[in-house]
Amino acid sequence: MNFISWNVNGLRSAVKKNFYEFFNEIDADFFNVQETRVHENDIALEVPGNYYQYWDSAERPGYAGVTTFTKHKAQNVIYGVDGTDTDVEGRCLTLEYPDFYLINTYVPNSGEELQRLDYRLDWDQKFITFVNKLTGTKPVVIGGDMSVAYQPIDIDDPEEDHHKAGYTQQERDDFGRLLASGFVDTFRALHPHQSGAYTWWSYRYDERARDRGWRMDYFLVSDSIQNDVAESNILGNVMGSDHAPIQLITDGLKLN
Repeated sequence: MNFISWNVNGLRSAVKKNFYEFFNEIDADFFNVQETRVHENDIALEVPGNYYQYWDSAERPGYAGVTTFTKHKAQNVIYGVDGTDTDVEGRCLTLEYPDFYLINTYVPNSGEELQRLDYRLDWDQKFITFVNKLTGTKPVVIGGDMSVAYQPIDIDDPEEDHHKAGYTQQERDDFGRLLASGFVDTFRALHPHQSGAYTWWSYRYDERARDRGWRMDYFLVSDSIQNDVAESNILGNVMGSDHAPIQLITDGLKLN
């Protein structure tokens, strides 16, 4: 199966660029989108009719939000990180299938002055608790913008940026705890020594052209299905956002 995840930095903006071209070409089974910044009823999308659409939008207009497009109807949908429909920022959407869960998440950013760091760390703990509850019943696939560069290899200038949102020790420690609870970072598992593998670049100073970026987007899978992973890729040539799409291809994972 073919999984895609992409922080589009505004879905309205993305569809004016190359979103449809990429969407149709990649022909994904599951297409996770983060930072939609729009409600389902406020945009008319021209995606193929064989895709189901699942939305978790923020209450605040023009902010955050996640959407999953899939060819496969979910047997259950879970909103938020506590299993209730109270995700006011639109940060987590879980689709349940007979043999696995798929989570689409846009983890809160801690802010330029780290003003939301405490909120972010609290969110991390709720998320870890939530996914651990899910893994008690069946494997989990997580695809999204995790808002963290985990290791020095995942960031262009770790010495300069060690104090910035997305690379604080607290955020990295939380991500490590998530992995230690039973998850595999699929890209790093397949490409353990690949440097310069970034998924996000600041618009400032033309950093994408200079390839001075961060790896912030991940596909994680439960340890139990690691051997089902065939490929985990960063599609860095796809433009249209400050993030690149990422791709997960599985061989053994089934829908029934």
